[in-house]
Amino acid sequence: MDRVTVAPHPLAGHLLADLRRADTPPERYRVLARRLSMVLALEATADLPTAEERLTTPLTEATGQVLGRSVIAIPILRAGLGMLEAVTELLPDVGVGYVGLERDEETLQPTEYYFKVPELTGTRVLLLDPMLATGGSAAFAAELLRRRGAEDLTLVCVIAAPEGIERLTTADPEIRIVTAAIDDHLNDVGYIVPGLGDFGDRLFGTF
Repeated sequence: MDRVTVAPHPLAGHLLADLRRADTPPERYRVLARRLSMVLALEATADLPTAEERLTTPLTEATGQVLGRSVIAIPILRAGLGMLEAVTELLPDVGVGYVGLERDEETLQPTEYYFKVPELTGTRVLLLDPMLATGGSAAFAAELLRRRGAEDLTLVCVIAAPEGIERLTTADPEIRIVTAAIDDHLNDVGYIVPGLGDFGDRLFGTF
């Protein structure tokens, strides 16, 4: 579990508590998801290298600290879209890609229906997926990104199940996971318990 970080900021737990409530309406849910995603993105980028840069203030020349590595945010469609806006607000120069996955009804394995990403080599890649449940989709997406050159790869998720963490870190031992909470377990139909329901449905109001 040394590759897993539970965001220590008290806002993470506070915002997550409201996301868990069954009576939180979609409008408020979207605001909470965006704010929590920003807290998680801050944690996921806290160790980014920096570089000195000479700049001119209104008064004089000075030295500033700028990010020394580019960041690429890649949501897994569709629920990951609920986390993307927070990352682009936090990091205005962030690059963006998209991964669309669906489950093959015969093999029950994830398959790719859309994949569009910028150059990943030498960047910090943030894979955005709100819920790490079984870990199958995240592991498949991580494999796709590794093939395209992702070396510094972090999954940013709202909640994670122990089963999903185990599967993902077994498939990709170098991946880092940043989350707001590690929940108790998966139930017999693969939902995270205590969880927060279907993140995508609650986010977009598609019940």
